Amino acid sequence: MCGIIGFFGLEDAFRKAVNGLKVMKNRGLDAFGVTDSDRVVVARSLELLEKQELSSENVMAHNLHSIVGFTTQPLKGEHSVLVANCELYNWKELNQRYGLEAENDAVLLLRMLEKHGLEKTLEEVRGVYAFAWWLDGKVVLCRDLLGVKPLWIAKKGNGFGFASEKKALRKSFERVEELNPRVILILDAETLEEEKKQRKFFETQPLVRGSEEEVIQRLGELIRESVRIRVPDKGIKVGLFFSAGVDSLVVAKALQDEGVDFTCYVAGFPGSIDVKEAENAANAMGLKLKVVTLDIGEVERLVKTATPLIEDNNPVKVGVAVTLYAAAEEMKKDGVRVAFTGSGADELFAGYERHKRSHYLEKECLSSIRRIYEVNNYRDDVVTMNNNIELRVPFLDLKLVDYALRIPTDLKIRGDENKYVLRKNAVRMGVLEELAFREKKAAQYGSGVDKAIEKLAKAKGMTKSEYLRQYYDEGNVRLAALVSGGKDGYYALEVMKKQNYKIACLVTLKSENPESFMFHTPNIHLVELQARAMNLPLVLQETKGVKEEELEDLKKALRTAIEKHGVEGVVSGALYSNYQRNRIERVCDELGLKVFAPLWHADQEKEIRYVVKNYEVWFSSIAAQGLYASWLGRKITLEDVDKLVKLSKEYGFNVAGEGGEFETLVLDAPFFDKRIRITDYEIVKENEYTARMIVKKAVLEEK
Repeated sequence: MCGIIGFFGLEDAFRKAVNGLKVMKNRGLDAFGVTDSDRVVVARSLELLEKQELSSENVMAHNLHSIVGFTTQPLKGEHSVLVANCELYNWKELNQRYGLEAENDAVLLLRMLEKHGLEKTLEEVRGVYAFAWWLDGKVVLCRDLLGVKPLWIAKKGNGFGFASEKKALRKSFERVEELNPRVILILDAETLEEEKKQRKFFETQPLVRGSEEEVIQRLGELIRESVRIRVPDKGIKVGLFFSAGVDSLVVAKALQDEGVDFTCYVAGFPGSIDVKEAENAANAMGLKLKVVTLDIGEVERLVKTATPLIEDNNPVKVGVAVTLYAAAEEMKKDGVRVAFTGSGADELFAGYERHKRSHYLEKECLSSIRRIYEVNNYRDDVVTMNNNIELRVPFLDLKLVDYALRIPTDLKIRGDENKYVLRKNAVRMGVLEELAFREKKAAQYGSGVDKAIEKLAKAKGMTKSEYLRQYYDEGNVRLAALVSGGKDGYYALEVMKKQNYKIACLVTLKSENPESFMFHTPNIHLVELQARAMNLPLVLQETKGVKEEELEDLKKALRTAIEKHGVEGVVSGALYSNYQRNRIERVCDELGLKVFAPLWHADQEKEIRYVVKNYEVWFSSIAAQGLYASWLGRKITLEDVDKLVKLSKEYGFNVAGEGGEFETLVLDAPFFDKRIRITDYEIVKENEYTARMIVKKAVLEEK
């Protein structure tokens, strides 16, 4: 793989491009090149490239990590120029079919684009990519549908930039955002006006038919094909990130059956679960295994390296990055150029605990795979590319993804067993059943890295988030918090703040319809006071609350949040409502925003106990047998929660109020600078079990 970068409408664009290549030079050390669309300048080193000069305000640049032939970029065609970070697995087939006489996949991509246009090319190519195609004064920016290959964009005043890595744009732009993989951006190279086109994504489709055995067989065929087409030419050293979970076991068996000479790598503390299980599995399957032994000092070194590299101080992401980086460093020492991973299997085959609690597993898996680019892909890409290794992700092959998303849910979760169909497929491929059905901990826990980070933080009297912020304090994604005054939205906001995400503004929809399917309505006017209590700007959007039409009003509000506050994502307090979450995700995908729902399928009793213990929470309405008006107009206590738990069991309602049994109002929280005091309210009763509190007057006061 490679790195790409471009600057438009900026003085000294050539120097900026060269400096950007320096920042991400480990993405490709084989050659470097720059173009202003007329000239192409190429050098074997950055030192030689710096001696060149292009005076244009518009340039694109590239650094090469050669896997498929040695062809330098930028590529100049008959009437366009291309920089591409691509690995197209069917390029030889397309080359022969269309007689394009291309030397490698990047050249094939350019000739396909020039001959067949963008739409047909994207339909035909099979692989991963991020590219910028400059023709007729327009620059088309595009990446593969699942976002395996990264692409970041930035705009300020009369300048625009794009790059494979966020850090390569930071010196020139204050705010840098990731291009949503489902969005094609078309930039006018002169005016810098942008046009965005939405790409179709996987939607809920008819489930695949056939017996369990037939589904397992077809799945196995697709997995083998996906691995096979990703195997590099002979002579290129291959590695596999290996933890002995079913995901990496399946990839290992497929590589083994293809006759590939590869080595498995695992990183962890001596005696850790991942190391022990990897050794057991390697012995049982006859695999070559290399163990990278960690200690507390090594974890500290890796944290300092990996945290700024992945440009994220989220403890979970850093914990995984440390284990990956340790293994990737060892691969680099061994001369590995291509590494396989089992990433994506959890999302496709329901590998997380939240999947077990889902009422709509098909949509849950779809949501998981939609978000994988923002959760896993960039981290994994920069960790491997910084070690000059190309990562191949067979579970994210589009043919395989399409099939896996349509596998019936009873084949994904069977009793307490998740990833059932993948485990059965592993056995069918020849993996021992006890290995295929072994439960696996996440990498940061199974390796012992998470505990090590916690010890390092405690030694300095810090939380994990505070400790990691030392090494990357740029702030993570800027978020708009969808709130309506109640506990869930603010608890979700707090979770993201603790993970070092910047809350740029609050967003609230004020609905005229009290029966709105999407938006909470009781005492919505108090959100303005809550925003002032937190010293945060508020985007308040009115809506008539008409089903589905209200989504256009949500879109308006989020556009305002983007334009005024530079938000890159949204956090919502969704707990179990697929109706709400799916629609929020759809709107955000259209706007290129990332979506975070940190409370999704959380333990609801724990959730309400936490907020009642740490916030000042009042019930603003009740609508369930067992609840009376006496619950309104006062602070809810932990003793009340005990009663609520008993009542929920007795009457069968949701303990967190997710079914509308009650609504809440937050008057104070740890992240409020001031608290809200209600000075006048009215209780309106509809019947014995249905009532609401109408707040007539409230003020802010010092805490």
